Amino acid sequence: MIEFKKMGVDELRGLASRGEDSATQFKADITNAESLAAEMAAFANSEGGLILIGVADDGSMPGLSPKDVARINQLISNAASHLVRSPLMVNTENVALGNGRVVILLKVPKGIDKPYFDKNGVIWLKAGADKRRVNSKEELRRLFQMSDQFHADELPTKAGIDKLDKLRFRDFLRDVYKWEYPDTPAELTRLLQNMNLATDDGRLNLAGVLLFAEQPEFIVPQFVVKAIRYPGNEIHAIDYLDTEDFSGPLRRIFDDTLGFVMRNLHKVQAGRGVNAPGLPEIPETVFEELLVNALAHRDYLISAPVRLFIFDNRIEIISPGHLPNNLTVEKIRTGNSNIRNPILVSYIAKGLLPYHGLGSGIQRALKNWPKIDFTDDHDRCLFIATVHRKPVGELILAGDSAEGLLKSSEKSSEKSSEKILRLIKTKPTISAAEIAQEIGITSRAVEKQIDILKKAGMIRRIGPAKGGRWEVIK
Repeated sequence: MIEFKKMGVDELRGLASRGEDSATQFKADITNAESLAAEMAAFANSEGGLILIGVADDGSMPGLSPKDVARINQLISNAASHLVRSPLMVNTENVALGNGRVVILLKVPKGIDKPYFDKNGVIWLKAGADKRRVNSKEELRRLFQMSDQFHADELPTKAGIDKLDKLRFRDFLRDVYKWEYPDTPAELTRLLQNMNLATDDGRLNLAGVLLFAEQPEFIVPQFVVKAIRYPGNEIHAIDYLDTEDFSGPLRRIFDDTLGFVMRNLHKVQAGRGVNAPGLPEIPETVFEELLVNALAHRDYLISAPVRLFIFDNRIEIISPGHLPNNLTVEKIRTGNSNIRNPILVSYIAKGLLPYHGLGSGIQRALKNWPKIDFTDDHDRCLFIATVHRKPVGELILAGDSAEGLLKSSEKSSEKSSEKILRLIKTKPTISAAEIAQEIGITSRAVEKQIDILKKAGMIRRIGPAKGGRWEVIK
């Protein structure tokens, strides 16, 4: 948010010399109150800004006469009070240029009652030094979300109450509220509506689907977690060691994703005997907190999955949507928070996911593992948590992990796709399960690699799935 302060003529000249940007606009003169109202609405819907009246587009300052100043101040008052909905509280400051001319600084604050419309009902946003109309439902929803008038988790879906996982919902009612499951569809519908899990027309909203639908992925297939374990420290187009997509109710997604992370971590002795099973190299609670944060606070107005990438030196959890409103990385590190999905958070706090209080998750993760970086990427509309791993050479591995790691390292020096091609050449009748056991990745990962190789025209299947064989084409 831009901060306003008294400005001298030298500071004004310096500001004008830098040109227009998303927080500063020049007007040599103003004669149209409706056009000015649109400019003010755009600033109020964004981060606020300054309109320098009496400054030309090239940064020169012809200024205004005293008569112009009186006329324009009246025009500003009319535009802010009557031509913007809701009315805006703006401030002006006159800066004397020393030649009898004046520049008016019109200060438009960031709005607290977004979105703001012009008299024709058009919503404007800043786009660099210019402005543009809001012309999509998604942008309009986001504006209402920012002003706390709308939340993505209350969006209606096409799912009726017949899509509810009755056993899951029954257990929740019994364990949390000590209630019995309703006897009739009408009673169930009314209960779901009262619990903010269904719309007025009796359909599940997004929160109801994500928390209690039997197969949410059939209703909202974009809201899943995609996890990949890559060899080395870079993303590969077709080479990976482990991959899986996680779907279902949020609790199942959380449990399965956490399990994927933990099986791909090294186990260390941590003061135990050499034959002990060991502890994970990074405490499990770190990923509990970060995954809950990703599932509860991601932007569900963006149709994209949460992504989890595991590399040798780091683990990245990438959530759709940058930090909302005025939150920054520095603020969340100190425990500040902003609830983007209040219905989801209210039910997660009732025990549907591990939850220890609003705003405390990031701090708890950092306390257990300080080597975490957070990136608030506004350009790509992403929030990224990067958990840094210690080099393997610094770890004291538990049990026979050291020997297993050596074998794994030897195997990973050759790409997974190359290993599969080599094994198929050697034994054309080999199965996916045998390949997985040989090269140390999951059968599902092998099947995906084989599918890629088939589409690339490098291998083909001759005969049936059972009793057939593979042929390497090139």
